[in-house]
Amino acid sequence: MRTSGNRNALSLSEQDIFQIDFHHFMNSEKEQSSMELAQEFGLSLKDVKNLKERLNRS
Repeated sequence: MRTSGNRNALSLSEQDIFQIDFHHFMNSEKEQSSMELAQEFGLSLKDVKNLKERLNRS
């Protein structure tokens, strides 16, 4: 039961992160700092870091 609860929480947090325009994020990350990206997209610094890592993996 516990693992399924953790998986549900993880999938919900991924959905929250990915409700942004990726093209705009990728163009902006070249020109702006992580703090500016977080403010512009309404994310936390941790979310910006995670999103950058996920985009670099693919």
